[in-house]
Amino acid sequence: MQKLINDIFADIPTPCYVLDEAKLIENMKILKRVQEWTGCRILLAQKAFSMFAVYPLMAQYLCGTTASGLYEAKLGREEFGGEVHVFAPAYKDSEFDEIASVSDHIVFNSLNQLEKFRNRCRDKSIGIRVNPECSTQGEAEIYDPCAPFSRLGITADKLGNSLPDGVDGIHFHTLCEQNSDALETTLNAVEEKFGKLLHACKWVNFGGGHHITRADYDIERLERLICRISSKYGVQVYLEPGEAAALNAGYLVTEVMDIVHNGMDIAILDASAACHMPDVLEMPYRPPLFGGGLSGEKAHTYRLSSRTCLAGDIIGDYSFDNALEIGDRLCFEDMAIYSMVKNNTFNGMPLPDIAILRADGSFETVRRFGYSDFKERLS
Repeated sequence: MQKLINDIFADIPTPCYVLDEAKLIENMKILKRVQEWTGCRILLAQKAFSMFAVYPLMAQYLCGTTASGLYEAKLGREEFGGEVHVFAPAYKDSEFDEIASVSDHIVFNSLNQLEKFRNRCRDKSIGIRVNPECSTQGEAEIYDPCAPFSRLGITADKLGNSLPDGVDGIHFHTLCEQNSDALETTLNAVEEKFGKLLHACKWVNFGGGHHITRADYDIERLERLICRISSKYGVQVYLEPGEAAALNAGYLVTEVMDIVHNGMDIAILDASAACHMPDVLEMPYRPPLFGGGLSGEKAHTYRLSSRTCLAGDIIGDYSFDNALEIGDRLCFEDMAIYSMVKNNTFNGMPLPDIAILRADGSFETVRRFGYSDFKERLS
């Protein structure tokens, strides 16, 4: 297995993000079928995946993009096309007119923001984000927009029984890496708290967090839910998954630079959790590793760490059939999402190259970073 990885990625500089085009297309086909079977419109949430080199491909399947502010909105308009939807907890006055110029839907997080900017929306479709106060994420409060004291979304007691003037639709986003049973629970709460508003809407946006392309995802339930809402209220339903678009469609290839021993074998890699896959430390998250097992599962166990000076820059403990050697290549999987969009140059670490493994088996490096990318972020 290790020889296979060494052979496939023998000649590429590391670290390197590699987008698997064939797997991306598989995900796109699943999302497109959901649109065709239900009439919903699916948008790419760029906060999870913004590799615009493949936007022309994705645009063949999806209806557009969602943005969390000006820069993502501009990127979606320039590189993807289709619809551009934007939501931010608050908009900067100095940016708003440009946001309005590149967006189709503008969603507000509070009645204050709606009142401030409504007259500057230039005939765009206006929405409000609501908070159904229905948590489905267990103890993961950092990812729960319905947690107590959440700043995200307007609660039902603030809205009354009618949509504010000029508002076309409502948006909610409560899920994170969840199945459609969690969406059903959320929709029941949305109908209970905002049902009267739904009858006056032109559209409803179910937000993101739907793991539609995951193997065990209940797509039939999702389709029933979409059709229920669209037919009952006469609305256009939108979904804006980020992870589902590029789930399991990317790798981070890294090289073993050294192996040390201090109570256990420790491999020092040229990739970093802190710099190149921050979710490993933030969530925390254990990325799959091609050919790797759990600690103690296989014959040789190593702690995989980084060359930064951060003591806690540890990816995790993995086991292998054969002993690792300096110079071996390792391939972390599911590294397309929340990796490129969150990476950084802490400690002067170089950013990984970005490449595409084409569906025909060819390999293309689409971006290479260097010293200037580190320096130009500073002063």
